[in-house]
Amino acid sequence: MFLSPVVAQWQPQVVHTDASFRAVSAASADVVWIGGTKGTFVHTSDGGSSWQTGTVPNAETCDFRDVQAIDAKTAYLMSAGPAEKGQARIYKTTDGGGTWTLQYQTQQQGVFFDGMAFWNPQHGIVFSDPVDGKWVILTTDNGGTTWQPVSPTALPPMQPNEAAFAASGTSIVTQGKQNVWIVSGGGTVSRVFRSTDRGQTWSVHSTPLPAGEATGLFGMQFFTGKNGMVVGGNYKQEKLAGPNAAVTRDGGQTWQLVAPTNPPGLKEAIALLPGERLLTVGPSGTALSADQGQTWQQIDTEGFHSVSCVKGTCYAVGGKGKVMVQRFK
Repeated sequence: MFLSPVVAQWQPQVVHTDASFRAVSAASADVVWIGGTKGTFVHTSDGGSSWQTGTVPNAETCDFRDVQAIDAKTAYLMSAGPAEKGQARIYKTTDGGGTWTLQYQTQQQGVFFDGMAFWNPQHGIVFSDPVDGKWVILTTDNGGTTWQPVSPTALPPMQPNEAAFAASGTSIVTQGKQNVWIVSGGGTVSRVFRSTDRGQTWSVHSTPLPAGEATGLFGMQFFTGKNGMVVGGNYKQEKLAGPNAAVTRDGGQTWQLVAPTNPPGLKEAIALLPGERLLTVGPSGTALSADQGQTWQQIDTEGFHSVSCVKGTCYAVGGKGKVMVQRFK
């Protein structure tokens, strides 16, 4: 399929911080929340015309690698890092970032939060690298006021060295009212974990994408309960060519390779654009597909860690204060 040239360009945003960003969530085309290093958050409610930049009090050592935007006033931040060093935390604001409430913190040995997602403003889920051979998963049904652990007996066992890459909070995604998926890497096989009851029970399914040290699945998107895509690569060889995308038509039970992206290399996040087009970003650049990954068009070689799109308006983030916006027709 021929893809018409994309006229739009990524437009740099001025956010007045050198914090590195791996987390972005758009509640609408105008309302966006971003999380970063050094306890930093960034927020716009006017489509990027102006940006508020701040630091969560007493969280200067936190690296906010996932964020969930609810609306212009409400958002959640998830801190990645060793729990035993006080870095496994979840914060919430309900006043546009004016104040933040520490909703959850644990110092359990081995806990390292990788990602967080919500089905709606009340129901959410967060997960950590495995402890004793199982993911650590918590859910909330009251807007984060309390977080309840999922029993390890409900979780499939992990492969040796299997974990999630706490890249950009892109390794977990919710869909519909109860579906949730988690992607893994680092083991012998790259896998997708699937729950259809808000994380209470799980199954696990293999994908054909490469796995191993520094290699596996990084990002995922589901467009319906059945149709989704995963992307990945090797974070130590970010431009390494090879298979880096796969699709499912049965809710994540089976996966088929699609064409490698252009530009090639590690891809960390996927977003859906109008017309069922797919946008994927990573350190090696941005790629667009209009045919579910059968062919890809290179947008540019600008490196990003995460992207969030609403109705064709996309916000992408990266290292050293990088925030950009692009509006696709």
